[in-house]
Amino acid sequence: MTYSNKNKEVFGESFLLESAKAENLYFGFAKEMPIIDYHNHLEPDVISNNLNFRSPTAIWLDGDHYKWRAMRNFGIDEQFISGEASDIEKFKKWAEVVPYTLRNPLFHWTHLELKNPFGITEYFSPKNADSIYSQMNESLQTNDFLPQSIIKNFKVETLCTTDDPSDDLAYHKALKNSSFETAVLPAFRPDSYINIINPQQYLTGIKKLEKISEISIQSVSDLLNALQSRVDYFAEAGAKVADHGFEYFPDTTLWNQNLENEFSEFLKGNKNVFSNPEALCGYVLKELCKMYNEKGWVQQFHVGATRNNNSKMLGKIGINSGYDAIGEQYFAQRLSVLLDELNSSEQLTKTIIYNLNPTFNEVLASLAGNFNEGRIKSKVQFGAAWWFLDQLDGMKKQMNTLSNIGLISTFVGMLTDSRSLLSFSRHDYFRRLLCNMFGSEMERGLLPNDEEWVGKIIQDICYHNTKNYFEF
Repeated sequence: MTYSNKNKEVFGESFLLESAKAENLYFGFAKEMPIIDYHNHLEPDVISNNLNFRSPTAIWLDGDHYKWRAMRNFGIDEQFISGEASDIEKFKKWAEVVPYTLRNPLFHWTHLELKNPFGITEYFSPKNADSIYSQMNESLQTNDFLPQSIIKNFKVETLCTTDDPSDDLAYHKALKNSSFETAVLPAFRPDSYINIINPQQYLTGIKKLEKISEISIQSVSDLLNALQSRVDYFAEAGAKVADHGFEYFPDTTLWNQNLENEFSEFLKGNKNVFSNPEALCGYVLKELCKMYNEKGWVQQFHVGATRNNNSKMLGKIGINSGYDAIGEQYFAQRLSVLLDELNSSEQLTKTIIYNLNPTFNEVLASLAGNFNEGRIKSKVQFGAAWWFLDQLDGMKKQMNTLSNIGLISTFVGMLTDSRSLLSFSRHDYFRRLLCNMFGSEMERGLLPNDEEWVGKIIQDICYHNTKNYFEF
């Protein structure tokens, strides 16, 4: 393949801004707003220890299942993806793939990540892979590219990691007591304690929860007491968010005394399996939601994924490695039952529903609107485009659906849901798209020709709504 030297400079200042109105909204209102990233999978120890990354591959490719999937699609051998190849070899293999990612969001993301924070403004290919590796590597050895410096560069005011209830939150506490200005808050993710997928793995997790909570777990009541103790602990550490991911949404009405007795026998080791994991999941989830409400937390439900589809690779390299997909489970009715029961007992906290299957966008956006009330703007929200959908087309569909069925003016905006510090550039990607959408409709006369009016809505979506909704 021949790479042209023409138009070498990557996306300019007006990238995605297709009108004067869009530019005015972006540069005048959106660009300089701080970032609140209320859901990601960053590692708090990396932020707290604040050490230089070993190489560009470490910060850019390690664990990035989006890039891994593209490399597999291009026929790259696994040794250069998750395997034992050297960092420079993996980097060069990614360079081979990037020119062929045209029209995949990775083409945009990759170059935005090079541009900010590295200042690299040329298209990435095998021709310049060595020089770009050297430039990135040189930058990464400086204090300006320590993890905390990168976060500061992106103007991140608050970020929420995703944490197991058994975590002691030592790194969060260290960050809170440090001079680092960004608030790094834990988020409560109890999925492994309410979903029995592998019985032995589940019981191993229960042992961890017993140890950290100092509660012997031999019944569902013990389990709830242990989880309550961890909710309290997380709240003391500054947590304001809980998060759940579901392949299917559980039926929350199935639990009964017989199942409670059987679950106790399972916990005690008298039964090898538990007959109704869905009933357990539904019951414990409902009780957790009540705990979140007592704390005033925001609960987040991620629905619509099917995970670990490739069993061979699951056995080789484990979860979160690029073998998940969009699911086809219908879950709206069960979710509605849970929200209605919590709402009827005055125990429904603020809720964000993220959908991975766009077939159900309108379904979930309309469902969210059933449980809003006068005290809180959009108490139940149809959340940002997630995972496979957090690209231009997916974000447009999510925002158009929200606009048509709810109020985009009360939307809490973008999040990264990422394991990479470089992914904060996606906030800028989102803001450019948002301004272009509003600016285009201003140009066409569909929205008022009033930049102050529309600009305030833009700033609310980018920052103010999030700050007020989560009460950071």
